[in-house]
Amino acid sequence: NLAGRTLDGEHRAFGRPRLTVHRSGRHIYAQIIEEAAGRTLVAASTLNKGSKGPGATTEAAAKVGKDIAEAAKKAGVTAVVFDRGGFLFHGRVKALADAAREGGLEF
Repeated sequence: NLAGRTLDGEHRAFGRPRLTVHRSGRHIYAQIIEEAAGRTLVAASTLNKGSKGPGATTEAAAKVGKDIAEAAKKAGVTAVVFDRGGFLFHGRVKALADAAREGGLEF
């Protein structure tokens, strides 16, 4: 998997945590992972208690992006490497990324 190897090199080179995205047919999930420690710093998804309505929309993905950016700020994370997880940077993945950037995350 060339994409995975490239990302591994990138986030290690930058020394930044990784913002990973996973989407399913019904929901979208995001988490910020500190690779050196091997732990998840913060996570958000359309399954969170504050989420209402369908989880497979760009609006729901944008809310998850805002939520992950807020949680990252509280955890002291300002810069990340974006890992789209093999999904195309389009639609829900793009909406999440744009909202996270608007929320203050740098990538």
